[in-house]
Amino acid sequence: MGHSTVYPTGATVYNPEKAWSGYTVYQAGDEGVVLIDMNGKEVHLWKGLLGFPAKVFPGGYVLGSTGRRDPKFGIQDNVDLVQVDWNGNIVWKFNSYEHIEDPGYEPLWYARQHHDYQREGNPVGYYAPGLEPKVTSGNTLILAHKNLFNSEISDKELLDDAILEVDWEGNIIWEWLPSEHFDELGFDEAAKNVLFRDPNTRSFGKLGGGVGDWLHINSASYVGPNKFYDAGDERFHPDNIIWDAREANIIAITDKKTGKIVWRIGPDYSLPELKHIDWIIGQHHAHIIPKGLPGEGNLLVFDNGGWGGYGLPNPSSPFGQKNALRDHSRILEINPVTLEIEWQYTAAEAGFSVPTDSYKFYSPYISAAQRLANGNTLITEGSNGRLFEVTPEHELVWEYISPYTDTRNTNMVYRSYRLPYEWVPQLEEPVEIAIEAIDVSSFRLPGAATKGSDSVVSVETTLPFAEGAACVATSGEGRHHKSQSK
Repeated sequence: MGHSTVYPTGATVYNPEKAWSGYTVYQAGDEGVVLIDMNGKEVHLWKGLLGFPAKVFPGGYVLGSTGRRDPKFGIQDNVDLVQVDWNGNIVWKFNSYEHIEDPGYEPLWYARQHHDYQREGNPVGYYAPGLEPKVTSGNTLILAHKNLFNSEISDKELLDDAILEVDWEGNIIWEWLPSEHFDELGFDEAAKNVLFRDPNTRSFGKLGGGVGDWLHINSASYVGPNKFYDAGDERFHPDNIIWDAREANIIAITDKKTGKIVWRIGPDYSLPELKHIDWIIGQHHAHIIPKGLPGEGNLLVFDNGGWGGYGLPNPSSPFGQKNALRDHSRILEINPVTLEIEWQYTAAEAGFSVPTDSYKFYSPYISAAQRLANGNTLITEGSNGRLFEVTPEHELVWEYISPYTDTRNTNMVYRSYRLPYEWVPQLEEPVEIAIEAIDVSSFRLPGAATKGSDSVVSVETTLPFAEGAACVATSGEGRHHKSQSK
């Protein structure tokens, strides 16, 4: 199946009465980090800044990176993590995780940051009342990479996902490595055998034989203040870290003090307590909804579908790698204690016929979901650059298609965030203009034929009918049916 050559970009739907209005920030192709208003107007561009992801803080500050490592030697390794002001001046920087000497390049200190980070004061990096990230002090949680060997997992070199906490001066004050907790991850013997033979090997590495991107953690955030901890459940201590691994289909919480994994779902979703959830595959942006927002304390995750996991071979996975597959996505809000699904958004809620059209809500990689202060959810359907907002009743109240492309001619968006107007005092609050959804069944480009025809004929068709009757159908206006007995 091909794709249309004409499709809209920019803002396509906006209902100011029902949307939670503010600015939206995201990485705009190869342009840099862009800030747009609800009508899709670009109001600021931090040109050349990399957003993996881009997060705006109060005062018009934005966090991102100034460069990325050559992919011949590392995957998604950012040189640094920087906080810049409205004019692009660097006011904070971390780049001292590893000193690297890649062939053909000057030796350089790298942060090796990828996929996520959080600043003290806010557990997840998006707006929640009373939980503002610090901008001139505080610790920063950083998801980074570390190459190592662990014979318990594989005899191949591994790309581990280190989670760091650094202070304002850039000192590493806490480090956690998932490879040191392999026995806590729940892999069965089949999965362990697959991992040992091929831990998702990527074609780069110092030894020339590739490196195993075995978990590919893509989010890490603080659990944050929550009702479950207030009720005495220590697993949900606000300082604990929740993370997800897209290659292993795992979402877990690490105890900050002990380093042990104290809560986990996946990698096996056939367990009795998880069967009602069904398989979560290749997920992104798993986090606890912050206190003060509707759904606070629940897990919110973009369940991509696509491919992920390790285990027994099947026709789509002859070697047992990426052995779970699904061709549609879901947004899930899950009570982490009862494991009940409290809210979801799927192709069915989007109004498509299920299962035949389930693929019409589908991003097999990247993507995100943010709970907004009015109970709406901002969704990043990343692979096709679509950002949209829905109400708790699943009504579409804002939609935007990124017009920015990268060197591969894709308009993908890794993650987007909505922020309040007051976080950007440099701008006057914009005029909000409603955008009504277009009726695509009747919309035509200038010069294109309209629906219907100047010449209409009726064709009478006789169809076999039950119990010896006949059905006569007449096309066009005046369509009727009649049955007759022989």
